[in-house]
Parts: sequence; structure tokens; C-alpha cells
Amino acid sequence: MKQAMLLLMGVVFLFYSCGEPTSTAEKPTSKQSTQAQSSTEDNQTKKGQAYVPAVEGEQANALQVAMSLPDFSTLVAAIKAAEVENAVVNAGPLTIFAPLNSAFDKLPKGTVETLLKPENKGKLAFILTNHVAPANYPTKQLKKDAKKGRKLFMASGKYLTVENKPDGIYVGGTKILKSVKVSNGWIHVIDEVLVPAE
Repeated sequence: MKQAMLLLMGVVFLFYSCGEPTSTAEKPTSKQSTQAQSSTEDNQTKKGQAYVPAVEGEQANALQVAMSLPDFSTLVAAIKAAEVENAVVNAGPLTIFAPLNSAFDKLPKGTVETLLKPENKGKLAFILTNHVAPANYPTKQLKKDAKKGRKLFMASGKYLTVENKPDGIYVGGTKILKSVKVSNGWIHVIDEVLVPAE
């Protein structure tokens, strides 16, 4: 019993001696604390492969290419709002079916603005990942897959049908307008947003 009491007293002493800091520095005000937290959050969101500066002479990755072209400004804004930048620049290989601004303009009025709200980040990320295949799909491979009746597995967990029509390759019912090789895979330009079925 005596040993148990001594052990309990030791634990209590240890708790109180470690519980409070011995520093005499002033605690930050709530305003300072909020500013520090905001600064930390900004730094955290700017971390990862997406924020590594480009090296001159190296081939650009998918996000760098999209950011360099004004026709993809809505797509880039969506990628940033959904916080999936690092997924788009990972080593890959990736194949991205990139909707032009005109594709987003075809959505019902107010859809893009609603999706860009912070509370819809999850839904937006789901839609964006439906445009990314975690594999290398140059045009030649897409033609082969179309011939064999294969579907493409997308990062959203959904599948897209590939069709080789007389006027070009179609994925998910929309025509590929142009293809660009990037450092981590391929970008296929499309003029429709591939909204996955829920």
C-alpha cells in the first residue's frame, strides 16, 4: 500500500512539473496566434512537388503546361481549389484529359462557381480525378484499347469508354482535340467536362 502511494505521488509530481512551461516569455495574443496559424497553413498548402521550381531545360509537367496556357485557366483554378496540385505533378505516368475553359462554360450556369467553394472541395476533387488515368495513354495506345473494347480506369474509381471514330479518338463520349507529351505522361485536350456518375 505504501509503495502504491509513493508511486501515485511520483506520477502526480511528474505531471505537474511537466505540465506547465517554465519559460517567462509572454504568450501570443489571439491575433498573433491566428496570424501565425494562417502563415503556417499557407506554408503547408505550398508544399510538395507542385511547388518545386521548374528546372530550365527540363520538360514541363502537366500542371506547368496547363498553367502556361490561358485556355486552361478554369481547370487550373479548379485544381488549386480542390488542392490536388501535387497529384497532378507526381512522377506518373499519368494521362490527363484536360477540359478547355469552353468545356466548363458548357456546364449549367453557376456550376463552376459553386464547385469552387471550399465546402465543395471533395466533390470538385472527385470530378477532377475523373479526368486522370494513372497510366500512360498516348494516342496509339488509346486506339489499341478502343479496338479491343477496353475501358480506361480513372483515378476517381470510374471507367471511361474509348472509341476510335472516323474523325478521331473519343474518351467518355468526348473527342480528343490535341495531345501533348509532358514529363509525367500525357495531356489530351477535350471540350467537355467528364462529370462522373455518383
